[in-house]
Order: sequence, then C-alpha cells, then structure tokens
Amino acid sequence: MQKFQTVKGLVAPIDRENVDTDAIIPKQFLKSIRKTGFGQNLFDEWRYLDAGYPGQDPTSRKPNPDFVLNQLRYQGASILLARKNFGCGSSREHAPWALDQFGFRAIIAPSYADIFFNNSFKNGLLPIVLPDAQVAALFNELAAFPGYSLTIDLERQRIIKPDGQELPFEVQAFRKYCLLNGFDDIGLTLRHADKIRAFEAQRLTQKPWLARTLIA
Repeated sequence: MQKFQTVKGLVAPIDRENVDTDAIIPKQFLKSIRKTGFGQNLFDEWRYLDAGYPGQDPTSRKPNPDFVLNQLRYQGASILLARKNFGCGSSREHAPWALDQFGFRAIIAPSYADIFFNNSFKNGLLPIVLPDAQVAALFNELAAFPGYSLTIDLERQRIIKPDGQELPFEVQAFRKYCLLNGFDDIGLTLRHADKIRAFEAQRLTQKPWLARTLIA
C-alpha cells in the first residue's frame, strides 16, 4: 500500500449528499476480485452517457460533458470534496479501490458510512471528517477559484489552504500509523516475517510429517 504522508493536489467536488457505493462503482463491475482496473469505471453511470460493462474499452465510451470529473478544470484531481454520508449503501471494498485507482488520495466530507470509512483506511485512502460549515466553505472556494488545490499533512493532521490557513482534523492513531507507513493488513503481518519463519521452522522440527506432500 502506498504511504500517505503529505499530499498536495487539485480538488474536485461531488456536490451531492448520500453518494452510495453503487454510484461509486456500479454492481456489474464487482465480478473481479483483483484490486486493479476499477478506476476507469469510477462513477460510471454519471461519467458516461452509454451503459458500461466489464472489459469495455473506455475510449469507445460517450463521456457525459456535464459530469464534474469530465471537466477540464478537474483533470488530475487527487482530493475529492464531498457532502455528508459519503459511501453509504452496500459493503463493497471495490469503492475505495476505484477511487484510489482513479487517482484520489483523500476525501473530505462531513460524514461517511462506517464500512466505507473503514475500508478506505485499509486501502490507503484518507477519509477526512470536517464540520459542515468548513466543508461548505471549501465548496464555495473551490467553485470560485479554478485550479483550487489543498495540501494534506497527515503527520500534523492539518489541511493547508492556498492562503495558508490550516484546518485541523482528527484521525485515530493506529490508522494514522498504518497510512504513514503504507501498511495494509498484510503489510502489518509481514512486519513479523522473521518470527513467522522461525515459528514454522521450529514447528517442522517438532512435527516433520507436516512437510510431507501427498502423492495421488
């Protein structure tokens, strides 16, 4: 998992409340359990005018010119600004996979659905919670200034605005540790790889029959 330390990036808005996971990555794209290839179908039903299906060539699609992520001013955005209850609906880890693979590193919103919130941290995506008033102010500034960007300093737990003003945010200590170091659940386990190998070697010494391979 990619480390998250300090990220400076263009901000893109999704100015809707209760954006559910089926909007983030529609159900027809959930057939794959690989963690790659989902970015091209992020917000698929909003981004395109034609129906999407797995394995489709994205260059053959008809983009919706009115959807925010198709607009030139938001190309390359890495921070998503959203409204309350982002990521509600069904429990699908594909949602943070799609956001991450599209290029987003962080989301700023007043609130999130619990499962989406937890899945985001496990996949290197930082969901930041700010009060409604601060989020509303960011939406206003974003609309007023093309090229609006923010810097997110996870170590200091601060969002730095273009004028230098800083907005503090809270993040649970263990989740912060994992993001700063790029540890997903597997990475956390592999910190103890030497101990695991030593345990397996000792176990095979005591119970060598476990190493036998059954021959049909």
